Amino acid sequence: MSVVTGVVGSLAPKLLQLLHDNYKLQKGVRKQVLWLHSELESIHAFLRKVSDVPWDRLDEQVKVWACEVREASYDMEDVLDAFLVRVDSGEPTDLSRLKRAMKKMGKVFCKAKARHDIACAVEDIKKHLEEVAQRRQKYKLDEMIMSKSVGQASSIDPRLTAMYKEVTQLIGVDKSREELISILNPSQPDDDLSDKKITKKVSIVGVGGLGKTTLAKAVYDNLNSQYECGAFVSVGRDLDLVKVFKDIMFQLDKYKYQNIHNTGRGVDLLISELREFLQNKRYFVVIDDVWEVATWKRIKLALVENSCGSKLITTTRKFDVAKEAGEVYKLKPLSYDDSMKLFYTRIFGADGKYLDYQPDDVSNKILRKCAGIPLAIITMTSLLVGKPKYEWSEVYSSIGFGHEENTDVDDTMTILSFSYYDLPPHLRTCLLYVSTYPEDYLIEKDPLIWKWIAEGFIEGKQGTRLFELGERYFDDLINRSLIQAVEDKWDGTVSGCRVHDMVLDLMRRLSLQENFISLLGDNVEGISAPSSVRRLAHQNRISEHINSEAMVTVMQKVRSYTAFMCHIDIQDPFLRLKFLCVLDIVHCRFKEACNLEHLGDLLRLRYLGIRRCRGSVPLLPKQIGNLNLLKTLDVDGTLPASIVQLTKLVRLCAGQSNAPHGIGNLTSLEELRIHGNHKRFVEELGSLQELRVLIISTCWMNESMQRDFVVSLRSLKKIQHIYVDSRLSDADTSMWEASGFVLPRPLCFLELFIHFSKLPSCINPSRLPNLSHLRLGVTTMDEQDLMLLARLPALCFLDLETESTVTASNINASDGCCFQKLRYFEINKMVLFEQHNEEDTRISLHIWNGEDTMPFGSWKSNHSSKPVPCSVMPNLEVLHFDVPLRALKHNNGDCGNTGLEYLPSLRELRGAINCYAVSAEEVDAALGALRNACKVHPNHPTLSMLKSNEAKMVSKQDEEDEKQQEGQVASQAAVIDLGKLSPNALKEIPI
Repeated sequence: MSVVTGVVGSLAPKLLQLLHDNYKLQKGVRKQVLWLHSELESIHAFLRKVSDVPWDRLDEQVKVWACEVREASYDMEDVLDAFLVRVDSGEPTDLSRLKRAMKKMGKVFCKAKARHDIACAVEDIKKHLEEVAQRRQKYKLDEMIMSKSVGQASSIDPRLTAMYKEVTQLIGVDKSREELISILNPSQPDDDLSDKKITKKVSIVGVGGLGKTTLAKAVYDNLNSQYECGAFVSVGRDLDLVKVFKDIMFQLDKYKYQNIHNTGRGVDLLISELREFLQNKRYFVVIDDVWEVATWKRIKLALVENSCGSKLITTTRKFDVAKEAGEVYKLKPLSYDDSMKLFYTRIFGADGKYLDYQPDDVSNKILRKCAGIPLAIITMTSLLVGKPKYEWSEVYSSIGFGHEENTDVDDTMTILSFSYYDLPPHLRTCLLYVSTYPEDYLIEKDPLIWKWIAEGFIEGKQGTRLFELGERYFDDLINRSLIQAVEDKWDGTVSGCRVHDMVLDLMRRLSLQENFISLLGDNVEGISAPSSVRRLAHQNRISEHINSEAMVTVMQKVRSYTAFMCHIDIQDPFLRLKFLCVLDIVHCRFKEACNLEHLGDLLRLRYLGIRRCRGSVPLLPKQIGNLNLLKTLDVDGTLPASIVQLTKLVRLCAGQSNAPHGIGNLTSLEELRIHGNHKRFVEELGSLQELRVLIISTCWMNESMQRDFVVSLRSLKKIQHIYVDSRLSDADTSMWEASGFVLPRPLCFLELFIHFSKLPSCINPSRLPNLSHLRLGVTTMDEQDLMLLARLPALCFLDLETESTVTASNINASDGCCFQKLRYFEINKMVLFEQHNEEDTRISLHIWNGEDTMPFGSWKSNHSSKPVPCSVMPNLEVLHFDVPLRALKHNNGDCGNTGLEYLPSLRELRGAINCYAVSAEEVDAALGALRNACKVHPNHPTLSMLKSNEAKMVSKQDEEDEKQQEGQVASQAAVIDLGKLSPNALKEIPI
């Protein structure tokens, strides 16, 4: 499904459903259905051609026709779905036998009426499509599309101004320019001279409007004079390789190639000639605005890599292009100071007048909205120039990037639209959907993808789950810099995204134009004619006026309703929008007397979310079991027992609810988040063999439940994410393994709040090659167990609880297998890294429980000038451990010698100092030693150490008394020992 095609693509297969025997259509109707199917496929093929042409380049007649077809497709789908639901709807399970018989008799007549209605509807659809086809022929729309596909209209690229800025006009470029120059020209004295002669390639990547072209031009202008020849050429979205190569040749040698643009040479000949020209030349070439990997591969053929020290820069919005083109330089947004300087310079000029102005609340709000994107700042300032400062707040509150007649605003929208129109049609639809979310909102990835699925935006492929396909769509939008990934800091998993205000405003503008989404909320009023609203998003306000009888009566075509941070006063009306497929209520407050009684009447509902709400959140009614098409149920409240009837449910998230009996019936489930505290639930888990994500909590599992859980887990071959919170449970590893405990190879995430007696044998590198996140409790560990964890090839996050003292000895960097990807390590014991002598590059990793003999001596840290080996945890950024200070003191240990210098990537040191039976002075000394260790580390990691058992610290006097008592005990022991000696032995003691 796409914005242009509407649901035309899904209509044809739905029509074919009508031909099944159980619908018993009349013969004449069946013929009409076949004709409609053929006609819709033809229309869909034509609309796909329309969607390939940017909307801003389409003829107005084509736009009008496409919009009419799209709206008609929604109406047709509504009719078909209404018929299919009426015929296929099941009957509630709580009726008596007599009532069921009466209802069945009634359904015979209902189905007969439904078949009569669909016959009339098919006839109406047929007439409508015939009119559509006639208009398509009358206005020769096919010819218009062909002409647009063959020759696209050229226009002036608004980014050209960035290429001709004077150096004095550039703000915030200096630091990035110097960084890029240092990458192109590394100046370390130890460099091999031959390394400086190779062709150095760097690719600048970032969102549109970030200043990639400006930076590349600044570097080019700075360095170009040092090379024999150079060229700065833009590729753009409308690719013309012949022109690109001719432009490169002309700029490389204007005299030799002065007539190159008048020749008829093809791509192959131009590549050959360029390679010959550059073979022995020291050149500097910038290829700006590359959109596709395939394009870059063709251009790269002409840019020969020689040994003359040539330089090559590319700019792109796509990470896959950047990785293909060279070393990736991710351009960062402007700092706050540079943003403010650019902001005031654009308003007051570059003569320093802005220095008299101090930032205020309005300015800060504007700068936060722009988020360091130069193009956004320039656009916003263009709307403020000439206005007194007291009007800025009004301007900020009343407008966005896409709401005012202004050349800079138009240029901004044009630049951003390049990325939008470069998307394939299905991704345009998915991107437009983010306009349902408020500004600066953290959009969770999983609910977004499931809503895409419920809306029909994701079309299935054989052998691929819809969610996995949705993840590819999501990743593609990130790759194209249109949404900003929100990653887990340590294991790198992407949990959500944010959308820059510029992009969001463009999406809202386009959504309104295309009647895709209608918005109601603070500072945003984007709603088309109520009778044609298909998707309604409601943000940051009271919803009463939307839910009035009059409004709901008019908005009968709404198929998607989302509410964020609203006050909900439900007196039923919007629950009677019979075509609703998506209902999502998030961070809202319910008023008293709200009820969801009619929720069970929304028979087309595919996605239901009521999450993180406050007030009198109503309970789900038992009638929810009627929603046979429901695929996602994401709620915070208690689940009714009838949810086990929802056999098409794919995602069930109800972490605060107990699992009802019969959950094993939901065999389509791919994701389950729930509280399960009974034996039958654990047994039924084994029936859910499609599960990909399992997140469950239970107060306690006895041995019998644990055995059942192991048996069930063995059936979950597709599971990728397991979280089990059973904090009061201890597990006998031998019993688990005897019951067949295994973990599937696809597993990426494992958190088991169950304390194992020893490390399960299935947790090893050969069986879990994809495991990146592990939280585990193991009572007893040895060196072999520790090395098994160390060799997990994808492990990025490890939270380990153990009662053991264990050492991994003499680890060599050449082995390359000791926590190589680990970025976060947390353990409830003390950790130390030790190099036995400076000549030996091997490192030992010690974990000490504070009770056993300390496995390391009172050695000193490596402060020599020799390189420090990094054979253990070379990518570790956060280390979290506990310090048993009293035990450390008694073993003559020192907090300053923990071996932090062997962790080259360390950024944070966290943990807790156990203050039991030590003085405040000793605690302060330990903190000081850790602080100094962080200070001398090259990265200067931050220190965040808590104090545990602080109330049980002792005073200095108590400590001296304890030492005196220990001395007396030792003296008495010595006297006793002397008393045991024989007289002859005493004579031999020297005096």
